[in-house]
Amino acid sequence: MKIGCHISVSKGFLKAARTADELGAQSFQVFTKNPRALRPKKLDMNDARKGVEYCQEHDLTVVTHTPYITNLSTPKEDLHEVTIRSIKEDLSIAESYQAVGAVVHCGKHVGEGEDYGIERMIETLDLILEDYEGETRLLLENTAGQGSELGLEIETLVSIRKATKCPEKIGFCFDTCHAFAAGVWNGDTFDELVKTMKETGYLNDLVAIHFNDSKAPFGSRKDRHEKIGQGEIGSEALSLFLNAPEFSGLPVVLETPVDDEKEYGEEMKYLHSLKQEQ
Repeated sequence: MKIGCHISVSKGFLKAARTADELGAQSFQVFTKNPRALRPKKLDMNDARKGVEYCQEHDLTVVTHTPYITNLSTPKEDLHEVTIRSIKEDLSIAESYQAVGAVVHCGKHVGEGEDYGIERMIETLDLILEDYEGETRLLLENTAGQGSELGLEIETLVSIRKATKCPEKIGFCFDTCHAFAAGVWNGDTFDELVKTMKETGYLNDLVAIHFNDSKAPFGSRKDRHEKIGQGEIGSEALSLFLNAPEFSGLPVVLETPVDDEKEYGEEMKYLHSLKQEQ
């Protein structure tokens, strides 16, 4: 298990890699572009190359995250076109960083209904991935279920992947906070969750974990991250992930609220202590 955190890439990929290493991370996540915009900053290929070399030298696993404002299920043709173009760019950037995956939020049907939203999402994924030949996989992230979000349940995510024309290019990123808020798991149902992941084949394509506590209660369908042990999930339940052999070797990335990235250093130490307790 490679414990890490989200790092700003505003000063370059090499700088982000060095910051992650200095904080004691074994993995880290960066945005491919401004998370609330779609216009990419011109990629510095020299910086990307040096950052990749640094990651290889220090055994750092990289995960990227696409912007929040794309929508894989949008009925609006203009946003649909922009979403496809933007995520294609995100995959290209992620490939330049040699990331294991580029995380994307599942679609929102915005009132058109779940059946429409899932069908549109599959169509959009096919259009994004039809010409993509890179090694970085597009990772579908489970949602908390706010508004018209799709992709709460493990079974739904697996069925969407299977329905695409290129499932081998798609993997999964599991967010602990989202799943808790969606009512998918808690400390009492952890074993059942792992069983579902195995039986559906989800576990075979799980590439990364977003490791967050939750400010909102179980089943609230509210996406509100909290520091580990300070939220509704609690350290005891979250430590089950850290000690389960099924998740061994995966990048486990903190996205908890911090005022300064240095705070992640202490939080990652805490995760290591939770891992050693059992």
